[in-house]
Amino acid sequence: MTTKQTYICCLAVLISTIGIAQDRKSEKAQKEFESYSYAPAIESYEVLVEKGYSQEAIYKNLGDAHYQNANYEEAANWFKKLFELNDATIEAEYLYLYAQSLKSNKNYEAAALWMDRYEAAKTTEVRARKSMASPDYLEKIEKSSGRYDIKSLAINSTASDFAPAFKDKDLVFSTARDSGTVGRYIHTWNNKPFTNLYTSTQTTEGSFDTPTKLNSLNKRTHETSAVFTKDGSTVYFTRNNSKNGKFSRDEKGVSRLKIYRANLENGAWTNITELPFNGDDYSTAHPTLSPDERKLYFASDMPGTHGASDIFVVDIANDGSFGTPQNLGNVINTEGRETFPFVTESNELYFASDGHPGLGGLDVFATKIDDLDNLYIVNTGRPVNSEKDDFSFIINSETKKGFFASNRVGGQGSDDIYGFTENEPIDLICNTALSGFVKDQKDGTPLPNANVILVSADGTTLTEVISDADGAFNMDGDCRDGDYKLIATAEGYNRSEIGFTATDAKDIEGLEILLSKIIQEAPVGTDLARFLNLNPVYFDLDKSNIRPDAAVTLTAVINYLNEFPDMKVQVQSHTDVRASTWYNNKLSERRAKSTVAYLIANGIAESRLKGKGFGESQLANDCTTAEKCTDEEHEKNRRSEFIVIE
Repeated sequence: MTTKQTYICCLAVLISTIGIAQDRKSEKAQKEFESYSYAPAIESYEVLVEKGYSQEAIYKNLGDAHYQNANYEEAANWFKKLFELNDATIEAEYLYLYAQSLKSNKNYEAAALWMDRYEAAKTTEVRARKSMASPDYLEKIEKSSGRYDIKSLAINSTASDFAPAFKDKDLVFSTARDSGTVGRYIHTWNNKPFTNLYTSTQTTEGSFDTPTKLNSLNKRTHETSAVFTKDGSTVYFTRNNSKNGKFSRDEKGVSRLKIYRANLENGAWTNITELPFNGDDYSTAHPTLSPDERKLYFASDMPGTHGASDIFVVDIANDGSFGTPQNLGNVINTEGRETFPFVTESNELYFASDGHPGLGGLDVFATKIDDLDNLYIVNTGRPVNSEKDDFSFIINSETKKGFFASNRVGGQGSDDIYGFTENEPIDLICNTALSGFVKDQKDGTPLPNANVILVSADGTTLTEVISDADGAFNMDGDCRDGDYKLIATAEGYNRSEIGFTATDAKDIEGLEILLSKIIQEAPVGTDLARFLNLNPVYFDLDKSNIRPDAAVTLTAVINYLNEFPDMKVQVQSHTDVRASTWYNNKLSERRAKSTVAYLIANGIAESRLKGKGFGESQLANDCTTAEKCTDEEHEKNRRSEFIVIE
């Protein structure tokens, strides 16, 4: 073998070896990513990138892993690299995640651009429809902002502190602070310690004493998101899948979250049991109770979930057993993350989401859940929400005080708990605006004092208003998607209605309701031209032909006679005084005949018409001599009238 052949052979072996090594590292990183071990996956992928590898899957998973860990700046960086690749196959989901990451970095202009691309790619998705329905979402968020005073709590640590819960005067929360076992129990999702439940009592001054661990609930797993019954005897909380109190993974290497229930006996939590609707291949987490404690709300990615995680509800029977969990539907839930529900005493649901239009990351949203068919979702605004993750919001309906968690800039740790006071109640009544005009169908004249009624598809009257002096109306619409109609009535006009379809609680402007005048039967002896407020049919001097300008009046008379097919009229024609009496009598007869002929030619039966000429005997004004008036004044006498005779 020659030196050249040896070199080529060795080079081929080297390239093959490098390729195998790269494949193994990629497989390792992919396995870590798929098992939600995002922190080691990030490290493995970044090693590959440092060695010059730039594969599509690496950039996708790096961006996704950083997004899941709320590292939005890094997520945006890797998604940007992904979109710069030539011939990359980009799923719409990554367009959305990139837009969200940009928002979390306050780059709203670029975020809007990428959100437009996402909407174009996924017009049928809930997130896309909500975004398209609220192009002015930032303005709406600003309008709902400023109702809270917030402050960071002294009980926060340099670790993650979140998921506050009420228990009498105590605040129970989840924390990853050093419990003496940090080195042994590190979660590979984010390379941070497992969380435990701690409690702290609020003093009369409003501060909190030193937090202590709830030892009887905490094991060598994650414990978080507790909710207590009002009597304090029962707790529901979240824990990682475990066996004998120890951390456990499924066959894919994933440790799912489950909801547990425990009872307080002699100052200790006992009878810790997992709820029957938990699963080993999906997560259930972050429980909260309804005011009557007969329903449990929670987040899950169980079968039937619309997105990454949804809000579910399950009934609790008198004997403590559970019904079948029900998804709250795609008005609340999107293809994104809906999580950390909390229900107030007035049945208001607060939850965190990155699927509804927000400021970036997870935002806190609210809605009333008395009627799941008529939901109105509101972003709680600043300062509760920020460009980062804001979540686990709870509020006391009586004191208007509460807590939430956020990883915003300026905190002590990755997540911190903030206390707040609500100074202005959030408006959860949907105020969809409908506006438009009521007009005359014939000439478009605005109709004031018209009665306008909004009616739902089932015939229920929803709102009723009166049009103003300009014929304009404004009313509150119904926020539910569906078909509606507006019914308008006005004195002297026929009732009229228009239909429209409402979607995504969008305001609707420019509605126009046209009313036609009520047609009354003219009494015998009436001149139809005057009755219908029409100009008379005028003739030129010494002429009997129908002028073009008479067509409007004649058409209106014909239409009216068609409305009343039994009505008969006499066409009475006249002249001015500028000829002999004999001549004017003959001229008026000719005018009557031409007028009758026009009506017959346009469909009016001859049997309904008579014609008679009156010459100059019935002047319409005081033009008794040729010299006394102008031609314009004499013209008023050269006319045909339409007198009802039966």
